[in-house]
Formats: sequence, structure tokens, C-alpha cells
Amino acid sequence: MSLPVNEKDEKKLEELYLREEEELIKSLSPRYGMPYADLSDVSIETDALKLIPEEEARALLMAAFKVVGHNLYIGLLSPKKEGVEAKLEELKEKKYVVSPYLVSKVSLERAWSRYKEVSTSVKTKSGILDISKEDLEIMAASLKTVALIKEFAEKTLRESKLHKVTKMLEIILGGAVATNASDIHIEPVEKRARLRFRIDGVLEDILFFDNNTYSLLSSRLKLLSELKLNIKESAQDGRFSIKLGGDEIEVRVSFIPGGYGESIVLRILNPKAIRVSFDNLGIAPHLLKILEREISKPNGIILTTGPTGSGKTTTLYAFLKRVYTPDVKVITVEDPIEYHLEGITQTQIDEKKGYTFLEGLRGALRQDPDIMMVGEIRDAETAKTAINAALTGHLVFSTLHTNNASGAIPRLIDLDVNPKIISSALNVAIAQRLVRKLCENCKKEKVPSSDEIKIIEETVARIKREGVDAGVPIPSAPYKIFDAVGCEKCNNTGYKGRIGVFEAILMDEAIERLVVGNPSEHEIKKAALPQQIPDMAEDGILKVLGGITTIEELSRVVELTETF
Repeated sequence: MSLPVNEKDEKKLEELYLREEEELIKSLSPRYGMPYADLSDVSIETDALKLIPEEEARALLMAAFKVVGHNLYIGLLSPKKEGVEAKLEELKEKKYVVSPYLVSKVSLERAWSRYKEVSTSVKTKSGILDISKEDLEIMAASLKTVALIKEFAEKTLRESKLHKVTKMLEIILGGAVATNASDIHIEPVEKRARLRFRIDGVLEDILFFDNNTYSLLSSRLKLLSELKLNIKESAQDGRFSIKLGGDEIEVRVSFIPGGYGESIVLRILNPKAIRVSFDNLGIAPHLLKILEREISKPNGIILTTGPTGSGKTTTLYAFLKRVYTPDVKVITVEDPIEYHLEGITQTQIDEKKGYTFLEGLRGALRQDPDIMMVGEIRDAETAKTAINAALTGHLVFSTLHTNNASGAIPRLIDLDVNPKIISSALNVAIAQRLVRKLCENCKKEKVPSSDEIKIIEETVARIKREGVDAGVPIPSAPYKIFDAVGCEKCNNTGYKGRIGVFEAILMDEAIERLVVGNPSEHEIKKAALPQQIPDMAEDGILKVLGGITTIEELSRVVELTETF
């Protein structure tokens, strides 16, 4: 006679059987010479599942549950089962390093249940994220504004957890590409996480989302970037690529620890960003002619200066594309290589392995180049080597961190470069900033305020007093300027796209005589006045009067007060 068993007892018996099964599998693992794994405590990755078709996995009582680069982790119930060994060898032939684990039937059932996600998930093999051209076109067409990105993301967050992380990552990356964002910021704050895009140099809030989604996104991005999942107390840097039809967009990933978790920044390196021609950088006509002449010389050094994010790399790449022809050898030494240029040899420094700018520059000189680009002059040895290369028949492009063009010469002297050599090697020093351009769809003419009139009048008077030749007519009062309004096409910011404001100091006889006396920035700028090149404030005000940008935007990046 059997006794009745209530539902509660049945549940206890089931739990007991499951525990016994797990204990049995665990005890058998030494016999098979492989570690035991309980997949109920492991995140099953759909990217790993895809490597073994569901029908085959069920037949062989196996499941791939994790893949990191070429390291593949597989759960097995019966390692001796016919066909298992052949399958493992097949995976090894595909260059995977296979790590088998003994698992229970319950663990396998949990893994197999995830196959229903495989058909809709995006491939996320470490180091590359493939989004089909069709998917991207749909995403780019759908997510042209910040408001739409927010709407799509919030809708995804309300849906089931099945595809949430994959879909969120697709929205974030697709939205960033569609809006031409240069950076994505994912920042945990108290009890939630914040998503922001840097569009045209300014950070814009997209939305806040829950910490659970943040954690899953963080893990997925670490996997993609081939970073260590368990390291959260120190900084990590990685990268992956997005394939968009024929283009490949590189994404640089940075993790740093913070008070509420790791702050994540993704830098979007879209090849379209450097398709700015030499003529369309925003350089005033008079200066453009000077630079055209200087970059056409067979030797000398041309320096660009400015803070991070001021467009120096784009400018140097535009110079390189302008001077490159099949009959010259061009080598770059960069940290990192941001964009790949056809026909040009590019090398990336790796300071951990001792391959510094100096070593890269010395190595490049042994390659018989005609033209070289050194990403940045950071120390005395690199500065001296670059200057000597310019003196020995090479055309050298590089960058320095100074606030203005006149600061380049004192900076080189600070780096212990002989002042007498500087005057022979330096062709021109350029300084630049990026300002947002007014949206052509919604900009509106306005009456300047009294403060704006004062800035314009003082700058125009200085232009006339100094005899500055910008190559454009100098407007006269009443001054016509425009205001940033905001519309759907510009994400209600009033601005769309960016343009450079520039200044330069040309090495001429007056500057040469001055350099040997270790001059100040002020002395150099004063001696350069006869060159008639507008400074950044003057160049910017002329762009304001030309309806390209606003005084408010210009004052964000350039000091507009009188300097003499």
C-alpha cells in the first residue's frame, strides 16, 4: 500500500534527486579526468551554442556554453559516447582550444533551452560584432535622433529578458553610428546606470536604465573586447569591430573602476570621420594657401597643436592624403592607429613592449621614408629625432600639446631642442579647435546682444589694425549673426556637424631671429603679425559673421578677449 504524497513532498523529493545527480556527476569527474561544472550557476552564451547545432548537441549529450576568443568551453554528460570525440576533434581543427567539463542532464537541459535565442541573436565573437548591412540600414533609418534612440531603448527594457542585452547593444551601437556620435558613455550611478553619447563634441543624455541590464552589458562588452570579466578594481582597455557592409568601424573600449561600478567609454572610430578633404577642414583661404605650400616642401616639420579632441588627427590625415602619391614612401607612428589609410605604412606603438614613439620613429627612418607622421612628440628624445629627420630630407608631421601656435616653439625649447636648429627645421606650427556648426535647417537670424556686439567690434577692429588677411570680406555694422534654434534634424541642439578654427605661426626671418633668444609666446605672436594670419579668435568671429557658428559656441573652446 502506497502512502499519499503531497505537492510539497514531491518538490522535496525532486530536489533530492537533482542533488544526488549533481553529486554523482561531481564524483565521476576525477574518473574521466575532467573538471565538473554546474551550469545552473553559469551564464550560457548563445555565441558558444551556435558552434554546435541543437540537434547534434542533443544527440551527443553536449553543449558549448562559453567562448572567449578561441577558447571554447563544452559541457558533456557522457564523454565516451560515440561521436563525442570526433566532434571535439572537429572543433579543434577549426582552431578552437576545447575545454570539456562533466555536467549533469539538468545542466544540459538548461543550456539547450537557450537555443531558441540563437536564431535572433547577433553574433558576438570576441573581437568582432557583426551586424548585417540590412539590420544597420534599418537601425540607421529608425534611430536618426536621440529621442528615437531613447524610445527604442525604453521599449526594449520593458520587454522580456530573452533578447534584452543583445537588442540593447544593437540599439546603442546602431544609434551611435546613426547619429555620428564619437563616444558612448555608460556610467553606473546610485541604483541605476546612465547612457550618454558625445555628438559633435558635446555629451548628450540618452536615458537611465537598471543595474541588472548594466551588469549584463558590461559583461558582454568585456567579452567582445577580450577583457577579463573578473577584474573590476583596475582599468582595462580593449577593442572590437562592427562590420557594416563593406566598412569596418573600430570601437575602442575603456573600463575604469568607480564608486558605483565600472565606468565604460566606447570610442567610435568611423572611417567616414576622416573623409574630410584638405579644402574642407575650415581653414581660411589665406592660411590654406600657406599650408598648401608648406606641405608641398620636400622636408621640414609641420606641427599641429591643441587639446585632445580638437581634430588634430583629422587634420594630419587630410595633409597625408593631400601629399601622398604612389612614388613616395609614407610611414606613420601612431598611438593608436585610429584610421587606416590606403597606400600608407602605419605602425602602432606599444609601450608595454618597449615600442615607443622614439623607437617607432627610429625604425621608420630605417625604412627609407619620404614623409613621416609621428602621432605625438612627448619627450626630448622624440623631439630631437623628429627635428633631425626634418633636417635630413624628410617631411615630418606631428603634434604637440600646447594651447596655441606660438606655444609650439617654447615647448620644443623646453624639450631641450637647440633653438638654432628649430628655425631650420620647423616649417609651420598650427593650432586648432573644433566648433559646432549651426544647423542649416533651423538656424535663425538674430539681433546681437550688447555683449556680442562688443566682442565682434573689438575683434573686427583688431583684424583691421593688424592687417589680417583671412581671404574673405570683413563685414561691417550692422552685424548679421544667427542663433541656434533646434529641430528634429539636429536633435534639438541647433547644431549639426563641426568645423575647425585655426591659427598658425610660419617660420620666417623675423621668427628665426627671435627663436635663438628663447622667446615667450607673447613675443612670438607679436613678431608673427606681419604674416597676416588670423588667430583662432579672429578666425572664429569671421565664421560667426559668416553664419557658420555662434559666439556662444565659439567662446566654449576659444578665448575671445583681447590678447595685447
